[in-house]
Amino acid sequence: MRHRGAVFWAWADPCLQHHSHEEVLADGARLDVQARLARTGDTQLFIGIYEPSGLARVEEAYARRPGETTTRAMAWGAGRGRALADIGAVRATEPALIQS
Repeated sequence: MRHRGAVFWAWADPCLQHHSHEEVLADGARLDVQARLARTGDTQLFIGIYEPSGLARVEEAYARRPGETTTRAMAWGAGRGRALADIGAVRATEPALIQS
């Protein structure tokens, strides 16, 4: 079971439909990428990497991905998540809720 962090809960909106992509990374961590269209029409993106125990290692949320479809944002997010895992991303000391 995943233990979602503050970034996920700030991003979450149960009224909006989203598309998701999940995969298990080489170190056993789980990558979770979600993209959706906001009420304003902006593409929004969430990236989470979770330890095998379920604890959040890294969470990032983007309020806007200008010029990107949800499909393109998902592809970018999956690549970003893999890159964070590959560089040995340490647990985030501060949540990353990116507004631009």
